Amino acid sequence: MSGSRAGSEEKAGLSRQRLQVKVNEYKENQNITCVSLRPVQTTVLGKTPKVFLVPFSLSNYKPDQPKHPKSLLDKNSNNEVACKKCKKTEIRKTCRRILTPRMAATSSKAESTLQKTSLDVYTESDKQQHKSTSDTVILREVDRESSQDLDSDEDTTPGLDEFSGLSPYERKRLKNISENANFFASLQLSESAARLREMIKRRQPPASKRKKPKKRENETGCRRSMRLLKVDPSGVSLPATPTQPTLIEDENPMLPPGPLEMTPENQDADSELFKRFLQTWAEVSKTSGKNTEKDLPNIKSYKANLNGMVINEDTVRKVTKGSVFSVALHPSEIRTLVAAGAKSGQVGLWDLTHQSKEDGVYVFQPHSQPVSCLYFSPANPAHILSLSYDGTLRCGDFSRAIFEEVYRDERSSFSSFDFLGEDASTLIVGHWNGNISLVDRRTPGTSYEKLINSSLRKIRTVHVHPVHRQYFITAGLRDTHIYDTRHLNPRGSQPLISLTEHTKSIASAYFSPLTGNKVVTTCADCKLRIFDSSCISSEIPLLTTIRHNTITGRWLTRFQAVWDPKQEDCIIVGSMAHPRRVEIFHETGKQVHSFFGGECLVSVCSINAMHPTRYILAGEQQTQKE
Repeated sequence: MSGSRAGSEEKAGLSRQRLQVKVNEYKENQNITCVSLRPVQTTVLGKTPKVFLVPFSLSNYKPDQPKHPKSLLDKNSNNEVACKKCKKTEIRKTCRRILTPRMAATSSKAESTLQKTSLDVYTESDKQQHKSTSDTVILREVDRESSQDLDSDEDTTPGLDEFSGLSPYERKRLKNISENANFFASLQLSESAARLREMIKRRQPPASKRKKPKKRENETGCRRSMRLLKVDPSGVSLPATPTQPTLIEDENPMLPPGPLEMTPENQDADSELFKRFLQTWAEVSKTSGKNTEKDLPNIKSYKANLNGMVINEDTVRKVTKGSVFSVALHPSEIRTLVAAGAKSGQVGLWDLTHQSKEDGVYVFQPHSQPVSCLYFSPANPAHILSLSYDGTLRCGDFSRAIFEEVYRDERSSFSSFDFLGEDASTLIVGHWNGNISLVDRRTPGTSYEKLINSSLRKIRTVHVHPVHRQYFITAGLRDTHIYDTRHLNPRGSQPLISLTEHTKSIASAYFSPLTGNKVVTTCADCKLRIFDSSCISSEIPLLTTIRHNTITGRWLTRFQAVWDPKQEDCIIVGSMAHPRRVEIFHETGKQVHSFFGGECLVSVCSINAMHPTRYILAGEQQTQKE
C-alpha cells in the first residue's frame, strides 16, 4: 500500500510540473502575470449560462490576427479550415460525456467557490492534490473547448461577420447588447411615452367651483341696521338721495381787499363799552409822546426798579385764540394797552386800566393767517400796524374804527416790517422768500414803491437804525446783513456788511433802541451775540457771546432777544429753564435779573416787549406740547 501511494504521489508531482510548464509558456505568449479561472454569469431572457473565460492581453492585439496560445496555433495550423466544424462537434460531445457526471456531483461546491473568489491555478492544484492528473488535464481541455464553443457560436451568429476579428468575450458582449436593444425596441417605449404626453396635454384640470351654501327658507338671518339699508321702520324703502359733491372749505379764507370795520368778535360792536374804549384810546393817543430827553438810569437803579415788578392773577389774561406770534405795548404813560397778534390772524387788544365790571379784552380779525409783526405808529399812537403771512399789511385806526389796507401782495408772504421815516409814512417790508419791499403810505393804492431781490433766501426780521435811518439790518437763515437804502438795486443788491459768525439759523437781529451802537442776534446754536455797530464800515466786531438755550422745538415760537428801550445796554429774552422765567442780560454777558411768576408763570415766554418809559413787561405764554 505504501508503494502504491508513493507511486501515485510521484505521478501527481509530474503532472503538476507539466501543468506548470504549460502555464509558464502561456504566460510568455500572452504577457500576463497570472492565469485564473473566473466564472462569468450572463442572464439573457431568464437563462443563466456559465462561461469560463481565459484572460488575455489587448496590448499586442491586431484586428486581422487574433491572439491564441502557441499550442492551439501549432495544433490547428494544418487543417484549421477543413476540419473546423467536425473537430468542434467531436470536442463538444467529448466534453459532455466526461464533464456531465463530474459537474453534477460537484456543482454546488464549485459554484460557491468560484463566485466568491478568483482561484489561482497554483492554489487550485495544491488544494486538490487528492484528484488525479487526468482531472487537471480535463479542466484545461474544458477551458479550451469552451472557448472554441464560444468561437463556434459567434461564427454561426448571423449579422456579426464584420466582428470576426474580435475576441470571443467581446463578440459575446456585442451579441448581448444587440439582443437587449432589439428587446427594448420591441417594447415600443418611445411610442407609449408620446401617447402619454398627448393624453396629458389634452386633459385639462377641472375648474374648481365653489359650492354655494343652500339657503334655508325658514332660517333666521343676522340683524341689520335699517338706517344703513335705507329702509323705513315700517318696511318701505326710502327714496335715494342724490349725492352732491362736498366742497372743502379753506380753514383760513383770504379776506377781501380794502378797509375792514373794527368789529370785535367777543363783544357787541354797538355796545357802549366798546364805543367808550375807542374814544378813550383816541384821546390818549393825542397826548402821549416820546420822551427822549430823559437821562438813562444807572444799572443799580435799574435793578431796583426791576425787583419791584411783580406778576399776579390780575395781570394774566387769554387775549387771542391760539398761540401768540407778536406783542406790542402802547407808549401811553397814563393807561396800559397791550396788543397781541395770534396764529389765527386775530389781533387782540387788552386794556389793563379798565374798570372792574369790564372785561377789557377785544378781539378783531383783520388777517387770515398768523400775525408776525405788530407796532404802534411812532407818529400817531392811535394807529396800530399789523403784518401777516397772508401777504397783507393793515393799519388799525381807533378814531375811525377801521383797518385800512396799506400793502397787499397775494403772491408773497410777509415776515416783518419797520418804519423807515420818523413820521411812519414809509415802511420797509421783509418777505419770507428773501425779497424786500419799500412802501410809501402817502401813495394811493396798496402796492410797493420798490421791490429788491436780496442775497438772502429767507428773511425773518427787519429793523431800521434808530439814528441813521438809511441803514437797516435783516436776519436770514445763516447770515445777518446790513443794507443801505440809498444803494438798493431792484435787480439785486449786495449788503453793506455781513455778520458771518453764526453757525445755524438766525431768529432775529435788532439795533439798540436809542443810539444803534449795538446789535443783538439770536441764533439756533444756543448763543446770543452782541456786536459793536457804532461805526458802520466793512466790518463790525463781535463784543460778547452769551450762552443761552434757544432750542424751543417745533411747537413753540422762536426766542427773540430784544433791547429794553429804557436801558439800551440790557436785553430781554425768554428761557427754557425750570421754573419758567424771563431773563435780562447786560451787554457784557452778565445776568441782571430774572422774572419768576410762580403759579402765574408756568409756561415759556418766547415773545416779550418792554414799555418805552414805564417798567412794564408784556410777554406771551405758550405751553409746549408733549
